Amino acid sequence: MESEAGKLAKRFGATKILIHYGGGSVIRSGLLDRVKKSLEEEKLPFVELGGVQPNPRSGLVYQGIDLCKKENIDFVLAVGGGSVIDSAKAIAAGTCYDGDFWDFYSGKYIEEAIPVGTILTIAAAGSEGRPDSVITNEDGMYKRGATGDAIRPKFSILNPELTQTLPPYQTA
Repeated sequence: MESEAGKLAKRFGATKILIHYGGGSVIRSGLLDRVKKSLEEEKLPFVELGGVQPNPRSGLVYQGIDLCKKENIDFVLAVGGGSVIDSAKAIAAGTCYDGDFWDFYSGKYIEEAIPVGTILTIAAAGSEGRPDSVITNEDGMYKRGATGDAIRPKFSILNPELTQTLPPYQTA
């Protein structure tokens, strides 16, 4: 189904996409290349922002928001696990907001966000179906959550073949 990502993104109004990912596994598995090919086949331009770490950090979220505003991105495609998805949701909310995205992680409800789609590489995160996100603020290294139906993913794809390298307790 990852070869259908471009069609699905278009269905939800995408005209320019941010592909957001961590690194290693999406590159080694060829998943990132397959996703890019799908977007190219649909003539959907995209920019990339990799580097998501476990317990996603506020610094990369700020980078993503700036990139989306500069490049007129209207859809975020998270390719990876729960941390990538949570980071993508924060970027999607922050792109539509004039204030600091951290306001959402300090109690403000997310009412508007650009759409998010997900392509999972781990079956266990749950973020692919929830309207929630957790980010670590690098100023103090504390984690907080945010919520809002606006950040619930529009679609989620999981290719079980991509989870075979995980320990059995994560794929059971």
